Amino acid sequence: MKKWLLAFAQSVLALGMCLPALAQDAASYPTKPIRLIVPVPPGGAADAMARLVAEHLQSKWGQAVTVDNKPGAGSAVGLGLLATSPKDGYTLGMGNIAANAINPALQPTAFSYHPVKDFSAISLIGITPLVLVVNPDKVPARNLQEFIAFLKANPDKLAYGSSGTGSSLHIAMELFLQKTGTKMLHVPYKGSAPMMTDLLGGQVVAAMDAATTSWPQVKAGKLRALGIAGSEKAFFAPELPLIRESVSGFDVKPWHGLMAPAGTPTAIVNKISTEVQAFLRTPEAQTKLQDKGVVRVGNSAAEFQSFMASEFEIYKKVIQDAGIKPE
Repeated sequence: MKKWLLAFAQSVLALGMCLPALAQDAASYPTKPIRLIVPVPPGGAADAMARLVAEHLQSKWGQAVTVDNKPGAGSAVGLGLLATSPKDGYTLGMGNIAANAINPALQPTAFSYHPVKDFSAISLIGITPLVLVVNPDKVPARNLQEFIAFLKANPDKLAYGSSGTGSSLHIAMELFLQKTGTKMLHVPYKGSAPMMTDLLGGQVVAAMDAATTSWPQVKAGKLRALGIAGSEKAFFAPELPLIRESVSGFDVKPWHGLMAPAGTPTAIVNKISTEVQAFLRTPEAQTKLQDKGVVRVGNSAAEFQSFMASEFEIYKKVIQDAGIKPE
């Protein structure tokens, strides 16, 4: 018993000695360049978010923040690299709905990392809105209620397109069908561009598509928008209703967030999170993100960690209920 008490006392003493050092490390952080792993190629919305944050942190702290694009395997290459990086705050990364929720739920044994447990969330950066669009020559519905009634009158007779099996566009539409008790045929494409071509041509009649690609077609009168996924009205079309207003429990928002390897000191994680949140609240950040079709967020590390865990469980259930299998 005495040995146990001695060991416990020594552990408490060691922890007490470490706490001032950790606080000092956080106060002086960063003292050297930071690497920011982006698991997608340069040029897209996720890359733009990462570079915007990197530019701000570099300017604020006077240390280089280098964006390192590591695309591949649906973001799994970059996230796998991040998960095994040093836990010191000098390697950060951008997570997303595909790599941290959908793909691991679709293929649970195919990833070298756990999508939640292997990362320390820092802050949710932004959301790329999805819009439910239909071909107006094939679908007479002018609102969500009419579209749902049209689907119920034509079960399994209509097809929707997506950018591929297991993509956020596919999962979003499957959740919509589950929540409304309707059925459609799924036609997966190798990317959004060929899907959009067939949607405009009428080979498929509907899609839950990224606003950045679908909205120009809506403005041109070639597609009709019925609603927006997510929990906030679209900044580019505030008159467009939220799908969740008509479909209870529907809330899909492709997201991108800043994270670190699990085990990174909490004080450092919180310091980065606080700075990122403050930046995202600025008009400059809002304007630059909206120019890329992104809705800014900015939340605490604890909020983002909880959100990630929730997203993984939500899409795991959607995939199981729909019987979706990898291609």
